[in-house]
Amino acid sequence: MEEVKQRSLVLAEFRSKFKVEELLVGETPAWSWSVRPAQPTLGAGILSLNRHADCFALVRADEMAELADLVGVVERSLRAAFAYDIVNYLMLMMVDRQVHFHVIPRYAKARRFAGLDWLDNGWPSFPAIGEAQHADHPAIAGAICQALRAASRA
Repeated sequence: MEEVKQRSLVLAEFRSKFKVEELLVGETPAWSWSVRPAQPTLGAGILSLNRHADCFALVRADEMAELADLVGVVERSLRAAFAYDIVNYLMLMMVDRQVHFHVIPRYAKARRFAGLDWLDNGWPSFPAIGEAQHADHPAIAGAICQALRAASRA
């Protein structure tokens, strides 16, 4: 019983840290796609499993099928909203022991959104995942979320 409580706590802490409910763009029964609160590039997100699992091998076949479907929605929506050049999916789990991917759209050239210029400071190498562009604009993640929601419905 204590292990179940611990797993629930890990999942709740993860979802709170990344503001999954607040910045939710889309979901399936198994997965959530949300905007990443810190934006290393325009439209960066989190794809996270909706139940606790601390390693990828614990993801079931039916959940993998849902992930494939949701990735299609993610990429179509990001392309429509921000015209990315390529998307990187990073599964690091060094800090947050919950199955999730950082979804990092990559851009060869600057983009403009919400009156702000957005750069990909890691292009064409590894993404600068530790950066938080426009962190001084607290409403920006919500605006990105709204743009992606609209693009996902189009």
